[in-house]
Amino acid sequence: MLCFGTATFGGGNEFFRAWGETDVAGAKRLIDICMGAGVNFFDTADVYSEGLSEEILGQAIRHLPRESLLISTKATFPFGDGPNHAGSSRAHLTRQIEGSLKRLKTEYIDVYHMHGFDALTPMEETLYTLDGFVRAGKVRYIAASNFSGWHLQKSLDISERYGWARYVAHQVYYSLIGRDYEWELMPQAYAEGLGALLWSPLGWGRLTGKIRRGQPLPAVSRLHKAAEGGPVVADEYLYKVVDALDAVAAETGKNVPQVALNWLLRKPTVASVIIGARTEQQLRDNLATASFTLTSAQVARLDEASAPPAAYPYWHQRQFQNLNPLPPSYR
Repeated sequence: MLCFGTATFGGGNEFFRAWGETDVAGAKRLIDICMGAGVNFFDTADVYSEGLSEEILGQAIRHLPRESLLISTKATFPFGDGPNHAGSSRAHLTRQIEGSLKRLKTEYIDVYHMHGFDALTPMEETLYTLDGFVRAGKVRYIAASNFSGWHLQKSLDISERYGWARYVAHQVYYSLIGRDYEWELMPQAYAEGLGALLWSPLGWGRLTGKIRRGQPLPAVSRLHKAAEGGPVVADEYLYKVVDALDAVAAETGKNVPQVALNWLLRKPTVASVIIGARTEQQLRDNLATASFTLTSAQVARLDEASAPPAAYPYWHQRQFQNLNPLPPSYR
């Protein structure tokens, strides 16, 4: 399943202008293209362009029946000044859910994410507050984002202990050049029945096909700032992965980003891959990701090219897969 990410809507500050500045009219066109392709899941967050992304999304979907859409938004990161305008406390979340509902012009949110882990607020306070939103009909499902394994597992255990709504999904960074998700979070999701929603599936823009060995970056590209706020990726490792992507793309007749995205769709626990686009052509290209299926051999070739060295204790555990079986590598 594909999800359309709307962080490109608004361009309300310098950081988000680098992603895109889609206005209401442009957003409506992109959303209609998604709906025509069978993609009805849209992801945003309160902090995207300081609420402007939510506002534009809310206006751009007004012509559609609300029940035909799935809307995901998030809270936790600072939205205003001072300690009471950040985190996953009852005070902050209560303020943010009302703001998101107003900006989105909706009575409920389908999936409400904690955008990051708040170590300063008791988990019980956060989960009790979220359970209240579900019981009040303001939220259908709750989810986490960017949690570590123990953050997520403790949250699930608390919800089970008290009979509260539990996290049903985890929005995570996962790409062919960012496979840390596989070490602990994927086996956990597999065991606990959690779906993964993937952000930055093209590795911070590095897997768009614009980076190749021996070639300069385009003169105008956000790739010049690709490492800002994101993971460091060694050049030789990236080139090795892109070489493998080029080979599979030639076999399939698809382009590099389509192959990179399709590889993710073949992975266990992946419920949705969040795609973005600034132009209609970019969106149509990304939507075509779901129109074909890589073979298990092609996935294995990409697995081999992108395999990173595992951190401890995972490299040790993988020596004893009879005791610690991994989730399947292909579905």
